[in-house]
Amino acid sequence: MKLHTASRAPNPRRVLMFLAEKQVLDRFELVDVDLNAQEHKGAAFRAKSPLARVPALELPDGRVLTETRAICTYAEGLFPEPNLMGVDATERAFIEMADRRVEWYFMLPIGHCIRHTHPGLAPLEQPQFPEFGRSQGEKLREVAAWLDAELQRQPWVAGERLTIADITAFCAIEFARLMRFQAGAEGFHALQAWRDRMAARPSAQV
Repeated sequence: MKLHTASRAPNPRRVLMFLAEKQVLDRFELVDVDLNAQEHKGAAFRAKSPLARVPALELPDGRVLTETRAICTYAEGLFPEPNLMGVDATERAFIEMADRRVEWYFMLPIGHCIRHTHPGLAPLEQPQFPEFGRSQGEKLREVAAWLDAELQRQPWVAGERLTIADITAFCAIEFARLMRFQAGAEGFHALQAWRDRMAARPSAQV
């Protein structure tokens, strides 16, 4: 299987970390997509991913699976252990709730802030709306306070063990360095301690 990815972007990194945690990354052929060169908007890549998004996974039968969560769900089905998405209906639901919260209310504002305020992202986001970007940075800090409180009462984002929600949150907080957000410096010490534990995992090096 070919995984079209861009390692510096947060969503492709989520898939890479997910596969690394499952210790199956070597079973995929990685194809780097140069976002700065607008390769993802070219006809060849759009034939695989019509919305010009990475990551994209080419399946053995020729079909292409896009969207980060969908690719991870497929990988979880192929390689059930170690389990990262829940072992029964109840656990799956609570892990998905945590992952969706992180994705929509933590990662998305980070992405909006960076894409609309960082000059290096201007080629990928036209037009930029700096005021909107700054407002998203403020929203991020509200959600960071919630996430910090969660991590004060439990060791991982979704509870007692590492799950896909931790991978999503880690890729988000690492991307937030582009907006100079550092959890510990802003008083979110539980969030910083969790981030440091995640950064020490081998999967964080992919």
